[in-house]
Amino acid sequence: MAPSESSIGEQEMALLRHIADRGGVTVGEAADAFGSGRGLARSTVLTMMERLRRKGHLSRRVADGVYRYRSLSSSAELLKGAVQRFVERNLDGSVSPFLAYLSEAGELSEKERRDLERIVARLDAAQRRDQ
Repeated sequence: MAPSESSIGEQEMALLRHIADRGGVTVGEAADAFGSGRGLARSTVLTMMERLRRKGHLSRRVADGVYRYRSLSSSAELLKGAVQRFVERNLDGSVSPFLAYLSEAGELSEKERRDLERIVARLDAAQRRDQ
């Protein structure tokens, strides 16, 4: 099942990434590792996980008598989707305002600058191939 286009909140996205990064978790594991640091009760974490499952972001299967939940997308795919939705909803589909912000922020680490340079090089190479 493809994930539903219904929005997921920041807390749900954080939980989904937590699960994706671990390959799968039980509700108890998620409550201990994710929920306890955020003051979330086990029942709240369960509710969030079931909501994410209904939206098509998680699957579950029984293993040793308990449900194990896993993300249907990798953490990188989740972030890419979140950025895409942000650009479409908040920036009218254009990354130019974001790039302008980055150029004025001036607080990029050397690694972030190198990552951006690699992205631009990939975009240039793709554009040359398409011409």
